[in-house]
Amino acid sequence: MAQRQEWEYLTIFVKAEAALVKDFLEEHWDWKSGIPRNTPESMIPRLDALGRDGWEIITMQPVYVGTNADVLAVDSASGWAGWTSTYFCVCKRLA
Repeated sequence: MAQRQEWEYLTIFVKAEAALVKDFLEEHWDWKSGIPRNTPESMIPRLDALGRDGWEIITMQPVYVGTNADVLAVDSASGWAGWTSTYFCVCKRLA
């Protein structure tokens, strides 16, 4: 009988903040009109670090995070929507 693989999971919020990784962004891209404050490319160093630790992203979704780390779900019935630079990520790696 084959041995079952066991996984461990990680849920985290990753925020796109260009100011935190300005040097990285300037080194890898030519921003002709300036670096956008919340460019998704600013998450790459954090995502790379997760990968080096063996984590694989299963899903990544932009979300609003409340003061209690609660997540706001967008109401598709009413059509309400807003802006966010925070992403909810679910990762897995072999246990």
